[in-house]
Amino acid sequence: MKKPAERPVKIIQFGEGNFLRAFVDWMVQEMNDKAGFNGNVAVVQPIEFGMVDKLNEQDGLYTLVLKGIKDKKGVKDVTLIDSISKGINPYTDFADYLKLAENEDTRFVVSNTTEAGITFNENDTPDMQPPVSFPAKVTLLLHHRFKTFNGATDKGFVFLPCELIELNGDKLKKYVLKYAEKWQLGTEFISWVNEANLFCNTLVDRIVPGFNPDNIAELKETKGYEDNLVVEGEQYHLWVIKGPKELEEELPFSKAGLNVRIVDDVQPYRTRKVRLLNGPHTVMTPIAFLSGEEYVRETLEHPVLGEFVRSVMKNEILPTIDLDREEMERYMDRILDRFLNPFVQHALVSISLNSISKFRARVLPTIFDYQRKTGKLPNGLVLSLAALIAFYRGKYQNKTIPLKDDEANISFFEKLWEKYEAEEYTTLDLTGDALANCDLWGQNLNKVQELTEKTAELLEGILSNGMINVVSEIVKEESHA
Repeated sequence: MKKPAERPVKIIQFGEGNFLRAFVDWMVQEMNDKAGFNGNVAVVQPIEFGMVDKLNEQDGLYTLVLKGIKDKKGVKDVTLIDSISKGINPYTDFADYLKLAENEDTRFVVSNTTEAGITFNENDTPDMQPPVSFPAKVTLLLHHRFKTFNGATDKGFVFLPCELIELNGDKLKKYVLKYAEKWQLGTEFISWVNEANLFCNTLVDRIVPGFNPDNIAELKETKGYEDNLVVEGEQYHLWVIKGPKELEEELPFSKAGLNVRIVDDVQPYRTRKVRLLNGPHTVMTPIAFLSGEEYVRETLEHPVLGEFVRSVMKNEILPTIDLDREEMERYMDRILDRFLNPFVQHALVSISLNSISKFRARVLPTIFDYQRKTGKLPNGLVLSLAALIAFYRGKYQNKTIPLKDDEANISFFEKLWEKYEAEEYTTLDLTGDALANCDLWGQNLNKVQELTEKTAELLEGILSNGMINVVSEIVKEESHA
């Protein structure tokens, strides 16, 4: 590998995972190479156990492999990304973390701490090094910058959160201000946060399967170096940012040829993307995995599972989107083409990270809207909820399931399934307790008419007859509807 490029650190990035490295850091690389941005990224590890040490071992360098179809031809672009200056673990180097606030060149803050990241933790205090939640960490960083520059109004940050939750910028700002008030950081600081900083709502779109071990061997053979952080993504990308047009003067997206739209309203873009791309991903993951599949493309190519996913998208998700129907059908077709990208292996296990919070954000609103519009529950989406409960058992037909979620969520389901296996619970008991957990779903789902009974019935079918057989029955029912 070459030596990392020395540029001013203009961006602080919370998150070192595959998505940000295949999306934001690649965009920074493009702006550096094609538009004279001349800026680098300092990466902050937002949780205690991450991979900034590995990033630093490679001097922030890594390879991005973008695969897809351009002009009806298969293409593969391989780029060595050198836009990351350093990685910081605030759990071991809290002083270095705060020093990021002292850099006059730094202007932007990006993040992807998953749907579970932008939250308020009552137990966080200002003397913790660091506090647990991402917004609490941001609050301390902002307060240090406020003190360093004596509240100068031109030293605020522009926040571009990439978390896939509605009004992500507004929510981050809300919790920062809540911490500032709770910690009594002063009215002047609160005014500075409000007036000198910009919190943008954004929407991101690029399928990033992430780590493919085949790329390591290929790079070693063709490029002559070993890269343990190589990341893979699709060619398509879109970043929609609600903000002032002047942002383009500081971030030369267009000049670099990037598909970034600075708009007055993110919501239409978010609705169609979350429901028609992320929603189907979340819906299919537990169902396909329990049916023996490992990848998105193979799921869509399966004669039963593929028909199921298409039916759910067309008959259960599309009717809940109050946008032009023909345009949404064309968008759905493009999404299906992306799912079938023959050059990208998108593992279901990677999508399953934090599945509970993803289901809450990406699927539950669709279930509610469908019931409100039709007066009944959507069979396919409710099956996904039943499959999710089965998935969180951690095993299925003598196969271990690699759960990746908050330990509290995993432990909760582990205890429920222990009671079921001890014959203390029926599937209805288990389902009722699972749906009653407001921490998981934001509300008691037992209050949703017929949802508990329907979910329990489908869960019983999964356990008794097997996942693929339950899917087959639903597909048959839909075809005769």
